[in-house]
Amino acid sequence: MQDVKGMLNIGNWHRLIECMKKAKRGERIVTGFLGGSITQGSLSSLPELCYAYLVYKWWKRKFPQSEIGFINAGIGGTTSQFGAARVEEHLLKYSPDFILIEFAVNDDNTEFFEETYEGLIRKTYGDKCRPAVLLMNNVRYDDGTNAEEQHVKVARAYALPMVSMKKAIWPKILSGRLNGSSISPDGLHPNDEGHRLVARVVTAFLEKVYEEMEKEETEGSFEGALLPPPITANAYENTIRYQNDNARPKAEGFLADLSPQNGITDIFKKGWTAFREGNKIKFEVDGTEIAVQYRKTVNKPAPVARAVVDGKKESAVILDGNFDEDWGDCLYIDTIARHMEAGRHTVEIEIIKTHENEAALFYLVSVIVSGPGSSM
Repeated sequence: MQDVKGMLNIGNWHRLIECMKKAKRGERIVTGFLGGSITQGSLSSLPELCYAYLVYKWWKRKFPQSEIGFINAGIGGTTSQFGAARVEEHLLKYSPDFILIEFAVNDDNTEFFEETYEGLIRKTYGDKCRPAVLLMNNVRYDDGTNAEEQHVKVARAYALPMVSMKKAIWPKILSGRLNGSSISPDGLHPNDEGHRLVARVVTAFLEKVYEEMEKEETEGSFEGALLPPPITANAYENTIRYQNDNARPKAEGFLADLSPQNGITDIFKKGWTAFREGNKIKFEVDGTEIAVQYRKTVNKPAPVARAVVDGKKESAVILDGNFDEDWGDCLYIDTIARHMEAGRHTVEIEIIKTHENEAALFYLVSVIVSGPGSSM
């Protein structure tokens, strides 16, 4: 195979080829995109000018005889940890044929995010709809950082194709052939031209697959199994997200927010609010990993809470509702327990600090539980 711009891992193309053949026959296919704010379309002037939509348009142009569906499941400020918790609800339930996954600039370049990323990939690639999965890594255009050192380990282990903006675009910025500010005003989110460049890297790879569509490539069997053995502790493949529509915790002062949610980017919904010191809410869950998802707000001051697992106050995690950035409210995740013994655990969240002139409520969005047998 000739070198493809930005290709970090060639991977196995069987599912992609089968997806393209399905579209070529005139059958309907669904394309889905899962990621953070760049996937959502941040800084593109129109939703139709973000890279995800431009890649969808490539499918439309190549296969005009087929009805092509489009699902943008990008949510700003989110990581693969949250991706593993929401991919079923936001994407897999629609039985997509093609999925692009991108969390390289929201995940940190750590072993923790190697594990959460692997959990997301196993959940997605192992789904019953058997989607073709393409992995993509964006990059910070101000310093060239991302999490691809960890993510590419997963790509190689699962024989999945991966394209990289760090390989395709960042060298041009380093050499001075491209001014980073001309494609990203904030050094992270692409503008319209930046989204166009990202889409070109993705579609250049898809063009190569299209050219070789008639070649036979068998799907890797991983010694007869759909998925290979995990390369991490793999605690995040099975993940459940608890909100007020699927959980009944014991609440003292925390009130369920029953207002309707307007799409997946209406992120502060289906949770619980509290504002008085001493307000509590308690969950009983089964799993080995526990995270708390809450709002950090720019409307300060806001209450501060404490999360305690299994009554161990010495290991408590502080949940500060005050955001130290100024770009807007943040859907924040704090991991409060990792690699515990499997079984039932308690999670108690209590408001421990309020202010005289409170500007916002404490908003608990969800409790996320992962690991074997994760349930409530």
